[in-house]
Amino acid sequence: MGTLYLVRHGQASFGAADYDQLSDLGFLQCRRLGEYLRARGLSFEAAISGTLKRHVQSLEAISEGYGGVPEPTRMAGLNEFDGEAVVRALYPEIPPPPDPADSFRHHFRLLREGLEAWMAGSTAPAGMPAHAEFVAGVSQALDHVRERHAGDVLMVSSGGPISTAVGLVLGLQGSAVIDLNLRMRNSAVTEFQVTPRRHVLVSFNGIGHLEQGVPAGWITHA
Repeated sequence: MGTLYLVRHGQASFGAADYDQLSDLGFLQCRRLGEYLRARGLSFEAAISGTLKRHVQSLEAISEGYGGVPEPTRMAGLNEFDGEAVVRALYPEIPPPPDPADSFRHHFRLLREGLEAWMAGSTAPAGMPAHAEFVAGVSQALDHVRERHAGDVLMVSSGGPISTAVGLVLGLQGSAVIDLNLRMRNSAVTEFQVTPRRHVLVSFNGIGHLEQGVPAGWITHA
C-alpha cells in the first residue's frame, strides 16, 4: 500500500490582479515542505498537479526543497473552482462589506453562500462546470492514483479539490466540505492511504513543516 500526499498550493496573490501566482512567502512555504518531506525519508513514485500556475509553481518549489521529484503529470480535474464566478452567479453586483475593516471575512461569507448555491445546482457560475462535473474530475484523479500506482504519490492542488477528495472518502457533502475547504492552510498536507479498492484518510491539513523553525507569519490561509 502507498500513501497519497495531497498538498494545497502555497500562498497565492490574494487581492492582486492575478491571484494565480505564488507570493514570495508561498514559494518559501513550499520549499520548506520539500525539505521536510526529504528529512522524513519519503520517496515518491509519481508527482501530479493541477494545471494552474500556483499548482505548477508550488510543485516546482517543493521539488527544489526536496532535491527533485518525478516528472509531473498535470490533471485539469485538480484545478480550483473560480471563486469570483461562484460569488457573481449569486450576486451579479457583489455587495460591499458592512464594515470596510471586515473585507476579508466578508469575502469568505459571500464565497460560502455562492458555494452552497453552486453545490445545490441553483446557480451556474460563468465559465465553470456543474458541481457534479467538478466532483467527477476530482474522483478521476483519485482513481488515477489508485489504479496506476502502488507507492507514495505527491499531488498538488487547491482547497476546493482537496476538500472534495476528503468528502468523497468520508462520504461528506455540502456544508461539511465547505467547512474543510475554508479551514485549509497554504502548503498543508492531507494524507490518504491507498489500496487497490479505496482511499482511507490518514491526516488532514497538516503543517508540520511550518510548526518549528519558521516565523508564525508563515502560516496562512489564502
